[in-house]
Amino acid sequence: MKYITTIEGQEFEIEVIDERQVRIGDRLLEVDFESVSGQPVFSLILAGKSYESFVYPDEEDWQVLLHGRQFQVKVEDEREKRLRAAAGGGVAEGGELHLRAPMPGLVVAVPVSEGQSVEKGQVLLILESMKMQNELKAPRAGTVERIRVKAGESVEQKQTLLSVH
Repeated sequence: MKYITTIEGQEFEIEVIDERQVRIGDRLLEVDFESVSGQPVFSLILAGKSYESFVYPDEEDWQVLLHGRQFQVKVEDEREKRLRAAAGGGVAEGGELHLRAPMPGLVVAVPVSEGQSVEKGQVLLILESMKMQNELKAPRAGTVERIRVKAGESVEQKQTLLSVH
C-alpha cells in the first residue's frame, strides 16, 4: 500500500512492502517498528539506526515527537488523497458518515454504542494493526447509528466499521 505523508509542508511517498520493508521515494529500507509497553511510544530501527518516538493521533493528523522536536504528520493513502482533492477536502457536516478501516487489523474495543451522541475527536473504535493500536476518532459530532463490528473481529482495509449521523 502506498501512502502520501506530509510533514511540514513536504510530501513523501511511502510504500509499505511488508512488516520489515518500506520504500520512501526510490529508497528501499529495512525497518523494525515496535510499540513499547502498549504505550504511544515506538521503537524504530531504520537502516540499522535506532530511534524512539512518541506518536499519537490529533483531530485530523498525527503528532510525532522525535529527538525533542514535535512534527505534525498527515498520512493518506493514494486513493484517499485523490478523493479528498476531488471532493474539495473537509468532512461533511450533515448526513451519514461511514467510519471505514484505514488498514486491515483486529478490532480491540468499541467504546461507543448505537444511539450514543459523540463529539468531534471522541474515540469511536480501537483497531490494532501491525502490533500498533490505533484510536479511530469521530471527525465530527453526531449520533452513532449502526455498529457493524465487535471487539475481537478481524477487518479488512476500507471495511465499514460503524455509521454516525
